[in-house]
Amino acid sequence: MLINYKWFKKSLPATRYLLPAIMTMVMISACGYKPSSHVIKQMFSDTVYVEVVVDRVEPENAPFIKDELNRMVYTRFKGRVVPKEQAQSQLHVSYEGSSFTPLSYDNGYVTRYRVNIRVKFDMLTKQGRITKTISTVHEADILPSSLYSSALRTEAIRKGLEKAIDEFMAYVSAKSASTQK
Repeated sequence: MLINYKWFKKSLPATRYLLPAIMTMVMISACGYKPSSHVIKQMFSDTVYVEVVVDRVEPENAPFIKDELNRMVYTRFKGRVVPKEQAQSQLHVSYEGSSFTPLSYDNGYVTRYRVNIRVKFDMLTKQGRITKTISTVHEADILPSSLYSSALRTEAIRKGLEKAIDEFMAYVSAKSASTQK
């Protein structure tokens, strides 16, 4: 039986990457790895009440925070947002404001800045209470025109709030994984 060695030489580099990928999959599945969404879901109940307390200086961000938290409950926990009386878990979020630091200028206009955002999370679940204050930083470019600066400022705050929510979920996942062991 003749073996086509040219084909074998061409397929050899592909197997070099395939074997480590298969080994990694076997090791992950064999060691009891659980995704963070699974760990968080075990911590939360199916019904969640979400309350957002907003800084009076920037009330325009309240609907965004509320919508983002509701989306997170639906997508990550596979839960439902319900009134406080029906909820088995509660998530209270306080947006404590933001500060802007200019990083670069062009003809007197700020063209790049850093947004510092503080958010306090207070979560009450079947396992107990978790409280965490998170400060996030987001850097953004802005056009040297005052016409767009307000909209871009709000967008930068929303990106920072998104980072804070993601960071809190990672914190909750790590904390609940460590208590399950």
